[in-house]
Amino acid sequence: MTILATEGLTKRFPRVTALDQLTVSTGTGVTGLVGANGAGKSTLIKILLGLLPPTAGRATVLGLDPATDALRIRRAVGYMPEHDCLPPDVSATEFTVHLAQLSGLPRTAARERAADTLRHVGLAEERYRPIGGYSTGMKQRVKLAQALVHDPKVIFLDEPTNGLDPQGRDEMLALIRRIGTEFGISVLVTSHLLGELERICDHVIVIDGGRLLRSSAIGEFTRAAAAVTVEVEEGWDRLAKRLEENGTTVTVDGKTLTVQVAPDAAEPTFDLLRDTVADLELNLVRLEQRHGRIEDVFN
Repeated sequence: MTILATEGLTKRFPRVTALDQLTVSTGTGVTGLVGANGAGKSTLIKILLGLLPPTAGRATVLGLDPATDALRIRRAVGYMPEHDCLPPDVSATEFTVHLAQLSGLPRTAARERAADTLRHVGLAEERYRPIGGYSTGMKQRVKLAQALVHDPKVIFLDEPTNGLDPQGRDEMLALIRRIGTEFGISVLVTSHLLGELERICDHVIVIDGGRLLRSSAIGEFTRAAAAVTVEVEEGWDRLAKRLEENGTTVTVDGKTLTVQVAPDAAEPTFDLLRDTVADLELNLVRLEQRHGRIEDVFN
C-alpha cells in the first residue's frame, strides 16, 4: 500500500525553491525524511496536509490529492508540528480531548482515547497539570499524543526530538518505533540527525535543497560494506604501514583504520588483521565489518 507519493513536486517562494521536481513514494511502516535544516522537509509535510499549495507537480496521501481532499486527508492523518504550539494554561488532558473532538470523536470517546493515548506516551501521572509547567520532553509527548488520539492511519512527525536531552531522545525514538510496529500506524518522521533515523526506520528518503538524493529501504543504507574497521590504542601508523606492505588498501582516520576487503584475497581479512596486530604487539580495541551510513549519501 502506498502511503504517500509525489510526482515532479515543486514549491517556489520569492527567493528560494523549497522543493525541486521531487518524485518519491513510500509504503507502510516507519519512513524517515532526512535532510539539513532548510532542505524542504517541513514544506513537503505542509503540502501533503493541504496547508500549502505546490507551485508545480502533484502529491497524494493514502490515494487522496491534498489539493482537493485536504479535509479527508487531515481526518486520516495525525500531525506533530516542529514548533511549540501548545496552550500553557490548559492541561494535557483538556488539550488532547479537545483535539480528539475536533477530529469527530464524541466527548465520552474522546476522553477515553485521550487517557489511553497520554498513558501510552508516558504522561499518565502528569496529564492534569497545566502544559505551561511541562518540560520540553513532556511537551513533545503532548504533541505526539494529540497526533495519535483520533487513531489515524498515518502520522507526520516533524523533528520530534528537537530540544530533547539524550535520554529524552532515546525515549521518543522508542515511542515512534512502537507506533510503527505495535500500533500498526504508518509514520513519516523528519530529522536532520542521521543516526536517529538509522535506529527506527524501515525506509529513508534523503533530500537536499529540495531535491531527492536517495530513497530506499534502511537495509540498503546500512548493509555490510566490503571493508573492515580496526581500531588500536597506539601504533596505528605502524599497523597501516605493515598492511600496505602486504598489498592491502588502508584508510587512516585517527586511531581507526578502514581496510578494504579484496574479494580474491588468499587469507581472510579478519585473520590477516588479527595476526598483524598480534605480530606488532598492539592493543586491539575494535575489529568489525564496516556498515554503510545514511550520511554517506551526502559525501
